[in-house]
Amino acid sequence: MTAPALPLSGISAVGAPRAMPLLEQRIINRRRHHARSGAMDAAIIIAATGATVTLQLTAGAATAAGPVLFSAIVLAFVWTIALYVLRREAHRRGAGERLELWPILHSAAIGTAALAVVAGVTGWPVLAPHVALTLPAGVAILVTSRLAQHAWSSRPASHATLASRTLIVGSRAGIAHTIQSLRGGRSGHDIVGVVVVDDGGLEPLTVDGTPFTVMGGSVDVAQVARDQCIETVVVAGGATDDPDYVRRLSWSLEGAATDLVLATRLADVAQSRITFDRAQSLALVRVSLPRFDRSTMRAKRLLDVLVAAVALIPIGLITPLIALAIMLDSPGGVFFRQRRIGRDGREFDILKFRTMGVDAEARRAELAAQNEGSGPLFKLRNDPRVTRVGAILRKFSLDELPQFWNVLMGEMSVVGPRPPLPDEVRDYDRDMIRRLYVQPGITGLWQISGRSDLTWEQSVRLDLHYVENWSVAADLKIMLRTAAVMVRPKGAY
Repeated sequence: MTAPALPLSGISAVGAPRAMPLLEQRIINRRRHHARSGAMDAAIIIAATGATVTLQLTAGAATAAGPVLFSAIVLAFVWTIALYVLRREAHRRGAGERLELWPILHSAAIGTAALAVVAGVTGWPVLAPHVALTLPAGVAILVTSRLAQHAWSSRPASHATLASRTLIVGSRAGIAHTIQSLRGGRSGHDIVGVVVVDDGGLEPLTVDGTPFTVMGGSVDVAQVARDQCIETVVVAGGATDDPDYVRRLSWSLEGAATDLVLATRLADVAQSRITFDRAQSLALVRVSLPRFDRSTMRAKRLLDVLVAAVALIPIGLITPLIALAIMLDSPGGVFFRQRRIGRDGREFDILKFRTMGVDAEARRAELAAQNEGSGPLFKLRNDPRVTRVGAILRKFSLDELPQFWNVLMGEMSVVGPRPPLPDEVRDYDRDMIRRLYVQPGITGLWQISGRSDLTWEQSVRLDLHYVENWSVAADLKIMLRTAAVMVRPKGAY
């Protein structure tokens, strides 16, 4: 028997739906914002290209002015169009407020390929100057511009203007889970309120201490969207058993919102592992399962060896200076070794610069009552056992540098989950054991997401997300972000 249809208000009886005036104005404002960003990108690319052309012409290059100008126009035009298209695609796929470094690099590569075609067909020597000057300058300025725009849009006033006004629909449990996930990162959503489809009345829904207004039931979604100028309606997983509910909901929202998002309980899956398919009237989400085969692990190991070999050169040069500072500051050795658990449960000795007094382990018991760490972690923001030099080393993560030797020996990876202590692993449940599927890392998602400011649960979730979704490209991205965190440390103590 077919489930009874749920009535949905807001379906136009005659004529195509019209967007609400306030919603239409927000759409116009967003388009103007994207247009201004696109115009700025075009100006930067044209300026970088023009500077190279000016240098070519004033330096008396052998190439005539015509070929120089034509090649510059091709590069600027193709690069600008490619960047605009790739940025739009990134936003469509949910890039939100992220830096969008990939579209910048990808579009630069497309522009270079177009210029290479021109050079190959005509024989003009126009490729080298732009590769040497235009591309580095253009990419650097575009990235700087993105950083400035990102900082500007992160202000509360800008966020209120640009963030999508969002309404979440579903059961109370489903809504709470969705809100926690959306608020966990820069999702670009301004959650205005919720609509509860199960029983529970209009009592406010509190998530992590924040109350959210319940604006109605399942039949009120479209009207609430119109009244509150909603742009995005998110349907939490398991909202209703009616198979036609989502389709009729989408019809009722025409003119009242711009996007309908279906949230699932499928958690911690990178976008690269998700593809979409269709079987007649059914939408299918295909998820590639994590792979731990030898070939992928060899690629990770190769990256580790290359990075560790290069890093150990400057580390070897500054180690005598750090060692001298440690010895002058407090009695004891320069290095600190501690037993940790690696991939597949193998034990190894982690290597660090010593940051505490030699009696640190003996004094831990007397400080146990002051523990500020979460879960099994022992942490003190102002740990009296930390030496003066040790505090500086910890703040800038310099105490971790000797671990590149652990990486070279194959005991650790440059990027991976936090290396656990044996006592921690003894208390692991079935889910947490997955952290040992890959080598522990010097840095990881936990390192660039708050470090000691994270709760134990947040740290574990980040590690599990990494284990399932790691890639060489993701490792390189984490390495770059780690360098930024070391310059501006947060949560390091």
